[in-house]
Order: sequence, then structure tokens, then C-alpha cells
Amino acid sequence: MPAGRGGAARAWAELLRLPALLTVPGDTLSGAAAAHGRLTPRTLLAVCSSACLYEAGMVLNDWADRAEDAEERPHRPLPSGRIRPAAALTAAAALTAAGVALAGRAGRPASAVAASLAATVWAYDLALKHTAAGPFAMAAARGLDLLLGAAATTGRARAALPSAALLGAHTLAVTAVSRHETTGGSPAAPLAALAATGALGGLLTRHPRPGRRRTPAVRRSLPALLAAAYTTTWARPCLHAALNPSPPLTQRAVGGGIRATIPLQAALAARAGAPATAAFTAALAPLARRFARKVSVT
Repeated sequence: MPAGRGGAARAWAELLRLPALLTVPGDTLSGAAAAHGRLTPRTLLAVCSSACLYEAGMVLNDWADRAEDAEERPHRPLPSGRIRPAAALTAAAALTAAGVALAGRAGRPASAVAASLAATVWAYDLALKHTAAGPFAMAAARGLDLLLGAAATTGRARAALPSAALLGAHTLAVTAVSRHETTGGSPAAPLAALAATGALGGLLTRHPRPGRRRTPAVRRSLPALLAAAYTTTWARPCLHAALNPSPPLTQRAVGGGIRATIPLQAALAARAGAPATAAFTAALAPLARRFARKVSVT
């Protein structure tokens, strides 16, 4: 029996992983901060472009995995029949086109980064996800998303490369853990992620420009506070998954890693000297946690 309007909306919310969308604006905002640029309408275009490309990847992921999900996760929107595969593929293509077009409005540098990001997303979902290159492709996609904010805001992305590398390292760890979320059984990935969390937390407290002028104590302490929020959000579920690598605890670790992206982005913005951007980004974390109780982010 066809689903009603409420059922269709719920199915699309699940397919799009809507709560996870709150982890996206921080990519472009922290990229703009890392490039030392003031937020402009082009930054907003980059945020919208990023959101479209992120959701395109979410939909395409489930389209590509629909046969596997029919066995392991039959409740998902595509294998359960609540959304047709053709509709999902059309949505992925439309979201990709919209994302690239929006970036084009933000300038040629942003357009080039968005095109690279779109190509990486499609390559990951259709060819690389189940290969050894999969986690690295996902890390590259998240790093490019941060660079999109820098390119759109200032026309230059080079200054944001260190921040992109830190965000990519976190994404690499989360993706490695996610490979075991349906089967469990491997403490190695959660242990490696736990080590990466500690290393990243330490790096976030180091300012990239040590010679800058003195700043108020509260502003100097903000990166450390946000780094601590990042570490606690991600480390605890990783430790639980390492001690008991069952599918439920591994899935919880993946969810924690996705949510930890927000304080990580906020810490990157604070580290670059943009406390207002950091505060706005950090404020998205409780919203993501609240909505994740209603719609799964994994």
C-alpha cells in the first residue's frame, strides 16, 4: 500500500539523514574562517552548495547499496519500497546539479572545488566505497567541502589546507569505523579512531599563527574548550566500541563521530580567530543531537 504524505516525508527524511545535515554548514564556515575572510553572500552560496552535494551523496549511497541493504537493513527507505530507486537516483542527480550551480554563482574558484567535490562523492558511492581507497575518498570529500567555503569567501583555498587536513583525518577515522557497523567484531578501527581523537584534540589547541598579537583570555581558551567537547563526544563511544565491538555499539560510535564533527568545525573556526563563527557552529550540536533521536544519522 502506498505511504501517505506523512509516511513519504518520513521516508525521505531517513534517506537524506536530515539530522546529519546540521554537520555540514560548519565545513564551509570553518573554511572561510581558515582563509581569514569575512562572511559574505558567497559564503552562504557555498553553504547551500555544500548541503546539496552532501545530501546527493546520502541518497546516492543508499541507491548504490540497495541490494546489500535488502539483506542487512530491510527497514531502510529503498529496500522497504517506501521510495523507488529511480526517484532516489533522480534526486541525487538533481541535488548534485544544484550544488555545482550554486557554487558557480560564488565564483570560478568555488565552482572548481564544487566540481571536484561532486566527482569525489559519486566516485566514492559508485566505485570506491568498498575498496581500500574508500575511507580516503570520504576524507577527501569532507576536506574539499571545507575548502569550498574558503574558495567561495576569498577566492583562495590554500590557507585552509591545514584545517581541511584535520577535518579529513577525523572523517577518515569515522569512515573506517563505519565499515563494521553492521557486522561488528573488530576493535582495531575504534582503537585507531580513539588514538586519532586524542591527536586531533591536541592539534586543535595549537594556534596556526603563534606570533599573532595578544588576545583576551576567553578567546584564547575557546579552541581548547571546543577541542575538549570534540574529544569527549567522539572518544567515549569509540572506547565502548573498542571494548565491545558489537554492531549496536559500533553504530553508536559512528553516530558519535558524525556528531563530533560539529565541535571539531567550531574548534577549527576558533583556532583561526573567528569566535563568532565558532559559537554559531557549536550551537548546531544540541540541535543535531535532538533530531538524531528521531531520525538515524547512520
